[in-house]
Amino acid sequence: MASNTIDAGMMAKCFLAGAKNLENNKEWINELNVFPVPDGDTGTNMTLTIMSAAKEVSALYDMGDLDMQSLCKAISSGSLRGARGNSGVILSQLFRGFTKGVKEYDAITIPVLAVAFDKAVETAYKAVMKPKEGTILTVAKGAAIKARELADNGAEDMADFLEQIISRAEEVLKQTPEMLPVLKQAGVVDSGGQGLVLVLKGIYDAFMGKEIDFTVSETAAAPSERTADVNLEAQANAEIKYGYCTEFIIMLNRVFNIKAELDFKAYLESIGDSIVVVADEDVVKVHVHTNDPGLAIQRALKYGALSNMKIDNMRLEHQEKLFKMSQKEPVSAAQPAEKQPRKDVGFIAVSVGEGINEIFKGLGVDHIIEGGQTMNPSTEDMLNAIDQVNADNIFILPNNKNIILAANQAQSLVRDKAITVIPTKTVPQGITAVINYVPDMTVEENADTMAAEIKNVATGEVTYAVRDTNIDDKQIRQGDYMGIGDAGILSVGQSIEAVTLEMLDEMMFDDAELISIYYGEETAEQDAEALRRKVEEKYGGCDIELQYGGQPIYYYIVSVE
Repeated sequence: MASNTIDAGMMAKCFLAGAKNLENNKEWINELNVFPVPDGDTGTNMTLTIMSAAKEVSALYDMGDLDMQSLCKAISSGSLRGARGNSGVILSQLFRGFTKGVKEYDAITIPVLAVAFDKAVETAYKAVMKPKEGTILTVAKGAAIKARELADNGAEDMADFLEQIISRAEEVLKQTPEMLPVLKQAGVVDSGGQGLVLVLKGIYDAFMGKEIDFTVSETAAAPSERTADVNLEAQANAEIKYGYCTEFIIMLNRVFNIKAELDFKAYLESIGDSIVVVADEDVVKVHVHTNDPGLAIQRALKYGALSNMKIDNMRLEHQEKLFKMSQKEPVSAAQPAEKQPRKDVGFIAVSVGEGINEIFKGLGVDHIIEGGQTMNPSTEDMLNAIDQVNADNIFILPNNKNIILAANQAQSLVRDKAITVIPTKTVPQGITAVINYVPDMTVEENADTMAAEIKNVATGEVTYAVRDTNIDDKQIRQGDYMGIGDAGILSVGQSIEAVTLEMLDEMMFDDAELISIYYGEETAEQDAEALRRKVEEKYGGCDIELQYGGQPIYYYIVSVE
């Protein structure tokens, strides 16, 4: 029989069950994406976010030494660093607020849960600059209001309490199409809200004693991990000065202020390199390359207990890599970031596609995060990129509206560098931002200039539909080509070229001067050249630029400015 309180052990089971239920249904959540594009990724983003925390929770659970404080740290810190995409960041903030409400209690009661639900919603709403109703936020708020109502009315049965909260969340979810016309047109409910309901249902099943497989499987590699593999090839001939890649998490039991963090970093620098130290409340994540992992571990133990320890022998990995590459052409070794001279300003851009990557590099961007449309980088990917850029001030260009929140979240966690997020929503906006950077201006002046200039860039993208739908007053069939602009779908048809030209017609404005066309990896160069000629014939008063972008999924990315 289910208890009317929840202890740390039960909370761990409930969290893992919620994560598992979301993971099992992530493809369904992806299909609820409003636009019928092939990169609908809400389910993937939410799953990668929650599974990042689930790995830490599972490690604690397997050790069998659970307490509420440690569990809450694992949930909050794991989801915060694993957060990717708007839906994932919001989910991480819901967990962060919730854990603040329960971490001081050994046994969670209904009144405590009601407070925790309130804190979850409050924290998540604060994380979003312009909260929009009809989303995961609205579903979470509906559940929190119901929890408060039940607690104030003296509810005592925990099972009934949870069941009524889920029922209310489902009711609010069904209402989301009435709050957001775009959902109603597409005939779907909010995908993020549906994901949250799945998490709640998994939690309820575990509480009621349903047998659940709590095994946490490995998720897809994050962009930074894939990029690291490429970098290994580029550095395969480089000398390995420090042999052991050492990673762990410190569960703090003493003050770890800015001075302590700087002292700890200085010590790590004395015994190694490639140092990453990220502090969040009572948890510190550490990464260092060293010849003596024991020294790093001993110093870390002064600040608290350690978890998630991982030590890899890089020299053995290096030898294996050289063996595998013995049949390949040699490649030049890149200069390690930590060896590059410190400079005043650096740039990080999220990009996708070989050609677009080269454009950003040619404009002076220091670090490219592989991401964009096919994979949203996590907060931790952002933090790792920041560590790779040896600069006092760093501009981050998310280049996708679904990545801005993760970039902002990373910005809030960095203490030793000044991070500025330019809210670029598209690749062309990111390119415009870098072009308008003026070295002689201050960081603040450049930030203002870049933010102003990107507003003058209209962007359109051409891809194909993965399902039938009706949206933006357009009937779309699976397999149709679509031209998607900044505010919605601009054109639909059976010809890529015709759809692109119609989309461009909708994007044009009177004082437009430049049209840039980036063709993707599935578009033939001769087709792109033919499109350029037609654009030139129609808009001869504009400069027309055609460049290879190499982006997947999108046949063309077009900008007008």
